[in-house]
Amino acid sequence: MCKKPKGLHNRIDKCMINLIEFINEHTNLFETIACCCGHNKYPMTILLKSNKNGEVFDLMSDITIPRKRNFYKKDKQGYYFIPEIMEVQKSK
Repeated sequence: MCKKPKGLHNRIDKCMINLIEFINEHTNLFETIACCCGHNKYPMTILLKSNKNGEVFDLMSDITIPRKRNFYKKDKQGYYFIPEIMEVQKSK
């Protein structure tokens, strides 16, 4: 996992570029719509949208995300996370 760059907003975390390219090249059933390595604070997430039914889910946890946009929330330190995934992590 890479460190969060200060003052920069990257579309894709550098440490995830090869993984996302591999996913995009080897499947036509899903569209990659968002990802984050978690920056050693949160779980890694890769959000995919099904081309069949439009459902959005996290590849890493297999949790369905009920929103069409604004998947990530920002914490007080400026790190992004997905609330549904954090809820499941707390319950384990």
